[in-house]
Amino acid sequence: MGFKGIVIVGLGPADANSLTREAWDWLVQSSEIWTRTRYHPVFSELPQNVIVHSFDKMEENFHVADVSSEIAQKIVELGGLQGGVTYAVPGSPFIAEETVRQIMLQVKASGIPVRVIDGMSFLEPVCSALGTDPHPKLVLTDSLYLASLEIPFFPASVPALISNLRPGMEVSDLKLTLMNNYPDEYPVKLIHNAGLPDELVEEVPLYQIDQSLHTGLMSTLYVPARENGRGFEDFQQIIARLRAPDGCPWDRKQSHLSLRPYLLEESYEVLEALDQEDPEHLMEELGDLLLQIVLHAQIATEEQDFNMTDVISAISEKIIRRHPHVFTELVVDSVEGVLSNWEQIKAEERKNKGEDRKSMLDGIPAALPALTQADQIQQRAQRVGFDWKTIDPVIAKIHEELQELKEADTPERKQSEAGDVLFAVVNLLRWLDVNPEMALRETNTRFRKRFGHIEATAARQGKQVEDYSFEELDALWEEAKREMMKDD
Repeated sequence: MGFKGIVIVGLGPADANSLTREAWDWLVQSSEIWTRTRYHPVFSELPQNVIVHSFDKMEENFHVADVSSEIAQKIVELGGLQGGVTYAVPGSPFIAEETVRQIMLQVKASGIPVRVIDGMSFLEPVCSALGTDPHPKLVLTDSLYLASLEIPFFPASVPALISNLRPGMEVSDLKLTLMNNYPDEYPVKLIHNAGLPDELVEEVPLYQIDQSLHTGLMSTLYVPARENGRGFEDFQQIIARLRAPDGCPWDRKQSHLSLRPYLLEESYEVLEALDQEDPEHLMEELGDLLLQIVLHAQIATEEQDFNMTDVISAISEKIIRRHPHVFTELVVDSVEGVLSNWEQIKAEERKNKGEDRKSMLDGIPAALPALTQADQIQQRAQRVGFDWKTIDPVIAKIHEELQELKEADTPERKQSEAGDVLFAVVNLLRWLDVNPEMALRETNTRFRKRFGHIEATAARQGKQVEDYSFEELDALWEEAKREMMKDD
């Protein structure tokens, strides 16, 4: 054969008819071939004297990233021997073939020569079977890689070809990943044995992709772009268009400072939707809040301060850095341990940035609602042990502060003592694991509903609320409470 090192041969997408002449000649003259999978039609057509070794058993027992690295290591090891090695892969060596990428990485340091005999990729027969040209948008990925994720890494606004489907659990995992971005009934296509006489295209709803009786290593999943679907980048383009010279005059006029009230307003509207426990309303309000975030990022892009990629990259790195118990081998066995570790990491971050905080309470935003500020102050103090050991003195402190409020004899003193009462109550709620801001918001909502019942009753009776005595209003209030308790 004459070549000492690694020869990588593309087997093409189907039988020997789709092989290049060069690939066929090399294979039939080889005495020994290594392959990622023997489940490829070409191997049944090779002369019987050709010995074929496969990594099928290894693929059944390892994650795709692990097995690809293991296969590459073995091929590089064989390539360093005197006789070299022939490694055959389905399709084209450089199209959706992770083992070849790993081999090329590993041989860089070894000096082992590599020859690549290319082959037709699976893309051509798959696209032919679909009768579609996915240009100019197409995502190409491996089924095991995608199944290892919780969320698809690509937007639903682009079509995707998912290769190397394996029957069994991996397809179920793949289905669950995709269903986080697509409806359960979303129509997709399974292409089996593309380019072969028994080629088959199945159109099925997404939730049924793991139920096909035809799925094997010659299967590919096609997920079309969602009709009227938008990915995050599509939304960025919409906002950039609004800010373009020929875009919307109002949007073009906005700045970081002018958008401040809208950001605050949209944040509170999200909270209101949460209070209402209305998923449809929440979806809408989250979109409005996202609009503000993307607008600010677009303005920063135009001013060359930063862009959305910088924003996402920075927060991603921060989240990973602050969760070593999730993304590294660190073991944290309690919520308290997580919070303690979080504070240590934040302190190290501030040190690296050269920030000199005089107090651990620095950094609590002054713009937060007062109840939320009080809650955060107390949580930070508790993390360093400044807290009572039991709840009894917490309750006693409320009574103490109420008594001091009763005894206050000046407006200034009353305001000060009233603040102490609220602070003490927030502390009790923290002990009870109740968010004070949310608790008060819920109470406000209940009051609105009950008072609305009083107003509705008055209207039915042709009266104004002011026409009733306090005792009558109180009776209507209790009536409203009973009615709402029935609904709950």
